[in-house]
Amino acid sequence: MFQDRKQIILSFFFLVCAIYALRLFYLQVIDDTYQTIGSTGALKKEVQIPLRGQIYDRNGKLLVANVDVYDMYVIPYKIKQIDTTTFCRLFNITRSYFDSTMTIAKSYSSNRATLFLRQLSKEDYARVADAMVSFPGFTFELSFFRTYPARTMANALGYIGEISKKSYESQDVEYYRSGDYIGITGLEKQYEMELRGRRGVKFTMMNVHGENKGSYSEGEYDTLAVIGKNLYTTVDVEVQQLADSLFQGKTGCVVAIEPRTGEVLAMGSYPYYDPNMLSGKQFSKYFKELYRNPDKPLNDRVATGFFRPGSTFKLVQSLVGLQLGSITPETFFVCGNAPVKCHNHPSGDLHNAVRFSCNPYFYQVFKKTMSATPETNPVKSAPIMLSKWHELVEKFGYGQKLGIDLPSESSGLLPDVKYYDKRYGSKQWKFSNIYSLSIGEGEISVNMLKMANLAATIANRGYWVTPHLVRGIGQNGKGVLPKHRQVHRTDIDTRNFEAIIGGMQDAVEQGTVGGGAGIVEGITICGKTGTSQNKRGKDNSIFIAFAPRYNPKIAIAVMVQNAGFGGSVAAPIATLMIEKYLKRKIERTAIKERMMNLSVRTIEAMSAGSAAKPIPVITPESNRKTSPGVPIKPRKETEKSIKTTFVKPKLENFNITK
Repeated sequence: MFQDRKQIILSFFFLVCAIYALRLFYLQVIDDTYQTIGSTGALKKEVQIPLRGQIYDRNGKLLVANVDVYDMYVIPYKIKQIDTTTFCRLFNITRSYFDSTMTIAKSYSSNRATLFLRQLSKEDYARVADAMVSFPGFTFELSFFRTYPARTMANALGYIGEISKKSYESQDVEYYRSGDYIGITGLEKQYEMELRGRRGVKFTMMNVHGENKGSYSEGEYDTLAVIGKNLYTTVDVEVQQLADSLFQGKTGCVVAIEPRTGEVLAMGSYPYYDPNMLSGKQFSKYFKELYRNPDKPLNDRVATGFFRPGSTFKLVQSLVGLQLGSITPETFFVCGNAPVKCHNHPSGDLHNAVRFSCNPYFYQVFKKTMSATPETNPVKSAPIMLSKWHELVEKFGYGQKLGIDLPSESSGLLPDVKYYDKRYGSKQWKFSNIYSLSIGEGEISVNMLKMANLAATIANRGYWVTPHLVRGIGQNGKGVLPKHRQVHRTDIDTRNFEAIIGGMQDAVEQGTVGGGAGIVEGITICGKTGTSQNKRGKDNSIFIAFAPRYNPKIAIAVMVQNAGFGGSVAAPIATLMIEKYLKRKIERTAIKERMMNLSVRTIEAMSAGSAAKPIPVITPESNRKTSPGVPIKPRKETEKSIKTTFVKPKLENFNITK
């Protein structure tokens, strides 16, 4: 029995040895692959970088493209004795650059390729290619850099840059190498996986002299690079560029949306910068300059900035009051008996309150809403009704992210019972602590995207579609995520929207938008002005609108910081953009020129009485379509305002060493 078991074990052992011997015989005698490799010296692995996907506007105009260049990589352990002086002269670099870059490369990895020199032109590559046989360890890869033909939408499009060491080391699946490009902000970051494509690999046999001996194994193990997918955006570049020209000399932002689909037609944060500044060899230099610029052009004031909505929020107050039964369209309040100031216009119903942006009216609306409960104790009734109010307002997208396809959207703040309990103490606050919410001041904060979304919601009479910038991905233009087509419904009845839309039309034609700045022949525009106070400087000028009144095609929100009354600057800019989108041309050239030449400094100088030849500013006093003898004074809210705030980019998130 023991002898049989021993025989089996020995047989198995000899069988395994025989298999190994046969395999070695095959590899060393029959198969000449390894013999070929031994005679040639080494295999060279070349990574082929695919072109990044391009980005287009809604009409097929190119927003982001690529330019072919060559990047040089180094594998430190292969660097032996080289003529450093000749090398530096060949590439026109300093010895200090050579030493510092080699140190960085070794810190990443001694046996993996690290970027050494970026973006050599095709001419430069041809000049140095033959000389590289004297410098083993250095290789070239065909690459690209981004170019922006339209020179617009820098914040929304975003930019690419070298992957940071932190991101490089935290990869779940190793894909990027040191020095690789990656989307840093905007659409470049949001759609990184689609835009980057898929790398290819090519194996080449090299002899001991570094000479190319042909493809390894007839290319059996090679893979082709796959070009990144193109993005087809919803943006109308002509409308976008008009906004750029109208915002010259101004600080602020604008968003335009197609109400039915949620497609973003224009999105600008100002002052803006040419996106080509952050593409190419001068990335580090220009990034530092933009980062330190006191006007903060890197800040995305559209999706990241937040501020108080001012009188535009009165539209939400109206709709909530109507839905909860606190008021009807015929409800009449006398302009008085309120801690907020009036604009010296006639008392009236809801229509005229919207038309003239009556502060006391909406104070009374909010007061009635907060007291619409059998509970008579004010510290008990306020939390009950604020919860109902908050639930309805939240349906408009306030206090939450709307879900736009950008990586840096802010939620803003919609205060609730928990917020005030924390601030004042449980059962320690009442209506008198929160009444400033009635006119869009107090603790509420929004970004400009939410303002445009409100205009779209009213245009749709009660629903909004998730705002998005990309309508198609890839060659067939499909692939938009379902969440970017999601419909969000408010709990407001359609008839209640009609109750305020008439007032919005009259606000533009014969109300708070003065000087005929809102009237475009053949287009009925419904809008609402807003003025949000600042602790320093003039008020922010705000205007939201949609057009036409029936079957709306565009909803828009404009904010110009420190520009004063909402109808004087923000409204003309918005209506010019509406005119451009719907008519494809600007017929009101005088207003266009006035807005292009108007700067915040001019407005401040006029306010101080120091401008020698001031450019005329459209003011509500110049409106002669209002009721005879009824002056419309610039409105000024009475509540304190929060400071406009932005999420500031952190330098450590960027690799700007090269």
